[in-house]
Amino acid sequence: MGWFEVVGEDAIKNGKCTDIYFRRVVEVMERDGINPHVTMEVTASMLPDPWGVFCGLDDVIKLLEGLPVDVDAMPEGSIFFKNEPVLRVSGRYRDFAVYETAILGFLCHASGVASAAAHMKLAAGGRPVFSFGSRRQHPAIAAMIERAAWIGGADAVSNTCAPDGIPLAGTMPHAFVMCYPEQEDAWLAFAQGAGPEVPRIMLADTFSDETDEAVRAAACGAAAVRLDTPRSRRGDMRAIIEEVRWELDVNGYPDVKIFLSGGLSRAEVAAYRDVADAFGVGGAIANAPVIDFAMDIVEMKGRPYAKRGKRSSAKQVYDLPGGRRLVLPARTPAPKGAVPLLAPCIKNGIAVVRPKMEDARERVLSRLSGLAGEG
Repeated sequence: MGWFEVVGEDAIKNGKCTDIYFRRVVEVMERDGINPHVTMEVTASMLPDPWGVFCGLDDVIKLLEGLPVDVDAMPEGSIFFKNEPVLRVSGRYRDFAVYETAILGFLCHASGVASAAAHMKLAAGGRPVFSFGSRRQHPAIAAMIERAAWIGGADAVSNTCAPDGIPLAGTMPHAFVMCYPEQEDAWLAFAQGAGPEVPRIMLADTFSDETDEAVRAAACGAAAVRLDTPRSRRGDMRAIIEEVRWELDVNGYPDVKIFLSGGLSRAEVAAYRDVADAFGVGGAIANAPVIDFAMDIVEMKGRPYAKRGKRSSAKQVYDLPGGRRLVLPARTPAPKGAVPLLAPCIKNGIAVVRPKMEDARERVLSRLSGLAGEG
């Protein structure tokens, strides 16, 4: 047993991190010599919003490569809608049954975070959004949280364990300001001591009125002031931000930006995007509702076959001219001008695609403007 209650990578890769009933039924099927060839699809019949962002595919490919299966999926970062299959696995059931728990865990959680980040980025209306919420999740999954948030559109993330290539962002904690004799001492120390690549963003709400601290922080070299009080203050937050902006301007600091954080919701980001210059978002991204994907058999021995309430047959999802989407049986000829979204990722255990998070992020950002009216 290690120091912390976490599951190791080897246990996940070897199928040991699974729901117990998968292990039990595999044992029974092995005794009876039952191991049919099946096709299973991952879909969500309900979503928290009208659309989501597909994320977590990279981990699923790493999980399943080496097994005698074929996997087809939408590219990571694809926009998807309810009842659209995002991933399909074909093979003999016993060969991959115990992996269903991990497959869904990878996809449900990462897609939830990426979807929340994308909706938050859309709500911000072009203002920068930073992921500050990894402290709201178990540290063992910090890299996944930040990767998914960045793919979803966050401009930078705070956790130092984020995958390489993702920009890091952060300001200062209240504890830092409180450790110095005066606030000015802390602000000046940060201005003089932080590396040249670090933006001089000063907290301006530790002890006194935000407007007073903002002006004083600006005098100490702040490029931006961070207000971290939307949830804790009982006043009108818009009025507070507008007052801070006014006093910064009239006191000769029109270029000092206002950075807003502190339990922000999507609605608050949308409401303040005209008066704040950037947003640090925590739990609304990191604690986002998971996407409730399910994994179901749709073909048995090459024939359409599904449980009650599910549509049988392997399917393909098409992007159509004009932005429409269409789901058809995979063996049905594609409509003219249609672009199929599900493509091979693993063929007989060999990975043929390695998702790149940069491509996934660009896939999301390229679609956001066209989704403004869809939630």
